[in-house]
Amino acid sequence: MVEDSAAVNKDACGTKPLKKYPDVLRNVVLALVMISCVYIFSICLNQKGFMMIPNMMKMEVMDETCRYPSISPSDLPLIHFPQPTTYSRNECACTPVRYFAILSMQRSGSGWFETLLNSHINISSNGEIFSVKDRRSNISTIIATLDKVYNLDWCSSASKNECTGAVGFKWMLNQGLIQNYEGILEYFKNRGVSSIFLFRRNLLRRWVSVLANSHDRNVKQLNGTHKAHVHSRHEADILAIYKPTIDVRKLIPDMSQTSKLTSDSLQLFNNTRHIVLYYEDLIHNRTKVMDVLDFLRMPRRQLTSRHVKIHTKPLSDHIENWDMVSKALKGTEFESFLDSDYGK
Repeated sequence: MVEDSAAVNKDACGTKPLKKYPDVLRNVVLALVMISCVYIFSICLNQKGFMMIPNMMKMEVMDETCRYPSISPSDLPLIHFPQPTTYSRNECACTPVRYFAILSMQRSGSGWFETLLNSHINISSNGEIFSVKDRRSNISTIIATLDKVYNLDWCSSASKNECTGAVGFKWMLNQGLIQNYEGILEYFKNRGVSSIFLFRRNLLRRWVSVLANSHDRNVKQLNGTHKAHVHSRHEADILAIYKPTIDVRKLIPDMSQTSKLTSDSLQLFNNTRHIVLYYEDLIHNRTKVMDVLDFLRMPRRQLTSRHVKIHTKPLSDHIENWDMVSKALKGTEFESFLDSDYGK
């Protein structure tokens, strides 16, 4: 009887409904979960704006109140809203900030150029931060330093109390930039860092400046103080008295190496957003500086600098063994450097 009853119940209920019921339940639960996720995500979208940067793993979130309809979509990866850990930006919290780096070589006019940028009320350029070896010992320390600068946590004389719209620093090519270019290149692309290349066309002029600066570092001609840059004509004239003797055997190899370093850096960072400047062009045509402000999307302002140029005379007046140098460069690719004046 028990077996018959079980058989009857089995025939009456059937086996298929018992198997279907759990499947239907799972489908209902799954549908509810999906609907809940869509609802929650829609609420998040209404509260926060998400800005995705190409080739970047992390997602930056900016407040709805910090959106700027006037900023073109192509510029969105280049603007940031840093939240410094050392202070609060307060009323400047929604001022968009752009990142830049001045990539140059020693005695190429980068110091003078940086003072021009820092005379702009909205630009902070923090100097040659990677001159300290510990900061460039490896890619990890480099990135940590970059993060600190671009988060507006770097304290220097260039730091602005006003709303900073562009922040950066000077980076010499021989200060770990080329050696760690892969990691730096990725960082620049991911963080939207704009590169400002600043070079000097007349490499002989640059070499005279390098040797003279090295001499003053040892001798300290200005009352026992070394000054890489001066702010008066009197100080400049004192430093200009020294006339370096150039080793002609090393001159052409040194300038060839400098030329190669310049071309290599341009090639390596060619895919980043960049602008290429030459010191001589800036000296001759000050409107070139306005091109930089346009490049950084900063309002145009008159820029000033207290720097006074040291070597203003023809090169023959600044090189002790001019005849030997002139003879060595005749017929070479660097011969044109002999005749160009300080502004060319």
